[in-house]
Order: sequence, then C-alpha cells, then structure tokens
Amino acid sequence: MATMRGGDNQTEGLFSYVSCEARVPAGHPLRPIRAMVDEALDVLSGDFEGLYSKVGRPSIPPEKLLRALLLQAFYTVRSERQLMEQLEYNLLFRWFVGLSLDAPVWDVTVFTKNRERLLAGDVATKFLAAVVAQARSRDLLSDEHFSVDGTLIEAWASLKSFRPKDGSGEPPAPGRNGEADFHGEKRSNETHTSATDPEARLYRKGNGQSSRMAFMGHVLMENRNALVVRATLTQASGTAEREAALSMLDTLPTGAGTITLGADKGYDAASFIGALRTRHITPHIAADDHVTKTGKRRTSAAAKLAAENAANAQPATENQAAEKAASVDLGYALSLRLRKRIEEIFGWTKTTGTLRKTRHKGTKRVGWMFTLTAAAYNLVRLPKLTAA
Repeated sequence: MATMRGGDNQTEGLFSYVSCEARVPAGHPLRPIRAMVDEALDVLSGDFEGLYSKVGRPSIPPEKLLRALLLQAFYTVRSERQLMEQLEYNLLFRWFVGLSLDAPVWDVTVFTKNRERLLAGDVATKFLAAVVAQARSRDLLSDEHFSVDGTLIEAWASLKSFRPKDGSGEPPAPGRNGEADFHGEKRSNETHTSATDPEARLYRKGNGQSSRMAFMGHVLMENRNALVVRATLTQASGTAEREAALSMLDTLPTGAGTITLGADKGYDAASFIGALRTRHITPHIAADDHVTKTGKRRTSAAAKLAAENAANAQPATENQAAEKAASVDLGYALSLRLRKRIEEIFGWTKTTGTLRKTRHKGTKRVGWMFTLTAAAYNLVRLPKLTAA
C-alpha cells in the first residue's frame, strides 16, 4: 500500500547532466573571490608562459594549481594530500579550481612538483601585487598611511634537530620520539644548526617566552582598510623586522606624498628612524622607554624625535602652534591605534591559513606560502569591502 514515506532506493544514474557551476549557489561567498582570482591570473598569464617549456607533456595548469592552493588557505586544509582527497568528492572545490565532475584529480606528488616550478618564478609575490592592484583600482587603499610588523612562523623542525655544527654532542635516543637532554648545554645559532631545516633559526620573541625553531614573517599594511600591500619572510633575528620593513617600503611607488609608518616598540631604534627620515617617511613608532635590568630607563629614539619636532616647530602664531601640535598628536595616536589591526592578519594566516607551524622547509618555500596566504587574506576581505 502506498504511503507518504519515500523509498530508500539507491540507484546510480548512468549519465549526469548537472555541472559544478549549477551546484554552487548564486550568492556563495566564493563567487566574487573566484572572479577576482581569475582577474589576477589573467595578469600573470605572460609570466606563466616563461615558466614552461614549449615541448613536452602538458602539466597541471598554473591557474588551477594556484586556485587549489588558495582553497587550502580558505578552508584550512592541513596538507596537499588532503587537498587532493577533497578535490575527488567536493563539488565546490572542483568548481573553484576549474575541474569538471569527471576530470581526474592529480597525484599529490605531481601537484607538489608543479608547485615548485611556480616557486622559481616568484609567482606568489606577483599574485599578491595583482590582487593589491585590484584593491587600488577600487579606491580601497591608502597611499600615505601604513603599518608594519613581524611575527614568528614556527619551522618544521624540532629542538632535538638543533645539533652542533662541528658534529659533536650526543644524538637523540633511538625511536620515534627519542629523548634528548639539553641541560647545561649552551646552544646558539652561531654554534648549532638544525639537521631538519638548516635555514631555521632558534629565536625567542621576548623575555619569559620559550625559544623555538622559527622563521619571521613580515607584513606592510595600509591603514585605510587594513589590507596587505607587501609581505615577505626572513630568517629570525633581532634586526630582521626593521631590515624587512625598509626593504618593503623601498618597493612602494614613489611620489605618493607624505608617508607615515606605524610600528610597535620593536622598531624604536635610532638607526631605523634615521633610515625612515632619509626616505621622507614620518615614523609613528611606539616609544620603548622601559627600565632595564640595571635600573636605568632606556632612551627612546621615537620619544626623542617627537621632542625634536616640537622644539623645531616655529609657527607664526600661538594658535597655529596649538593646531599643528594637535594635528601631529592626533595622527600619531591614530597610527598607533590602527597598526594593531595587523595582528588580525597574523591571526588569520596562522589559524585559518594554517601557518602557525609551516609544512615546508627553507626560507624560499616558507616565504612563498606566506606571501600567497597574505594574498588569500586580501581576497577574503575584498568582497566585503566592495559590497560596503
């Protein structure tokens, strides 16, 4: 007897007439992102041509490969092997990458080897620049006010791999996670290196924090909508943040007018502030005047500069003096408040973008992924800013 309940009949159709395009809702958040990605990839088409030979078997199209890597950042896919598994059955992923329902998915080893070719062409930096150009064309960027900061990216190397360069010392005990005793042993980057990733450095972010094998990622952010305009990665050191900041600033277009740069106390150094003034950049740096272990207060280069600016200002009237002082103080305070948004970038890249601990080895590979993940952050933000 017929009832309202439907039958659990599991029959497979011989043919499918529905495309991945039809399965993705018209209002899905990935649709505007896919349009922006395609626009950026069109800009890079000429660069792709120079990376591939004119003869040989066709490889993975670089456009599809980059779209797949962006999905890995968008959806926190922990490995490329899992990414290939997702592409087997996830229709949304197939649509974004550009694979049809019956297209075979690549072997993970082939995928990795093709990614290496894009690394040689510095494609990640060029892709970020293409995304930033789209934001600039939509008048979403500030060309005058920026912030800079750095963060530690934990390396794919353990402290047990940090061995003396001369080959001395006892190796860890055998086994999957052999024990090692470091008590009483003085270890530094001058005398030791990692056997797993020689380019990683032992570094401690601050007093009271543990040392770890790490790289240092750097971001230059514009202050209007907190978008990444430059990203780079270096070996971890005490001067890496300031050196990377100057390197990124030197790539900005010239003739933009007065530029301000907000930064935290780690950038409060006389040499760095002097380098900014040489480049006609106004430093808005938090003053580091803490009391040292000897009981003396550290001399802050940022505070000294602010005092010099106040002393050198000679306006015609007292009202002009007050207005100028108020304007300077307001701009400085605004920069110090807005620069904290750069932590949102680091937070996203480390959690959603899976870069709290890198899956790659070497400064070049880790830096490539860091830059591409920074571009992915911009792509997530841009549709919301455009709609607003």
